[in-house]
Amino acid sequence: MIIAVDGTAASGKGTLAKRLASALNLAHLDTGALYRAVAVSALDAGFTASDISAQAAENIAQNLDLSLTESARIRTPEAGEMASVVAAVPEVRSALLNLQRQFATTPPEGRDGAILDGRDIATVVLPEAEVKFFVDARAEIRAERRHKELINAGHEVMLRDILTSLKERDHRDQNRDHAPLKPAQDSIMVDTSDVDVDGMVAFALSHIEGSRTGG
Repeated sequence: MIIAVDGTAASGKGTLAKRLASALNLAHLDTGALYRAVAVSALDAGFTASDISAQAAENIAQNLDLSLTESARIRTPEAGEMASVVAAVPEVRSALLNLQRQFATTPPEGRDGAILDGRDIATVVLPEAEVKFFVDARAEIRAERRHKELINAGHEVMLRDILTSLKERDHRDQNRDHAPLKPAQDSIMVDTSDVDVDGMVAFALSHIEGSRTGG
C-alpha cells in the first residue's frame, strides 16, 4: 500500500504520517526533511533566502548529504524559510523526485508499503497512491503549534512572527509555478483545527479501511 499525505506547514501531516506508518507497518518518508536538508546546506554555504540562485540550489540538491535529514538544525525557522524558497526551484524538485519515488516503490524489507508526507506527494510524486490525504488547519492554530514546538526546542521566537512566517510560506507554496501546494482531486480533506491527534488518526484509518474494503 502507498499512502500520500500533503498539507500546509504545522498542520499535523507529519504526525499523521508517522502514526499511520506505525499502525499499518509502512515505511515513512518525511519529504519536507529533504528540502530542509537542502536549505541547511545552502545556509552553510553562505546563501540566504533572498540571494540563492536556482543553479546553486540545484547543485546542492544533487549532492545532498542525506544525514542532514536527521539533524535538529533542519527544524529551525531559518531552515524552514530557506526550504520554502529552494522548494520552488523546479530543478531542486526534479533532483529529489526519483529518490522519493524509489522509496515508495521499494520500501525497506519487512514493510507492507510506504507513506510519504510533503506538499506535492499526491499531485506530482505519487499520483497513483492508493489513499491520499490533504491536512490543513487554521493559520492561527498552526502558528500556536509551531511556536510551542520551537519554544520547547529552546528557540526564542514570537508568536506573531511565526504567524506571519506561516502565512508567507502558505502563499509561496500555493502560488509557485512548479508543483504548487494543493489537494489532488481525490484527496481526503483532514481539518485538524479542532481535533486531537487520536481523532485525526482514527479519521484517517477509517478511510483507509474503507478503501481496502471498497467502501
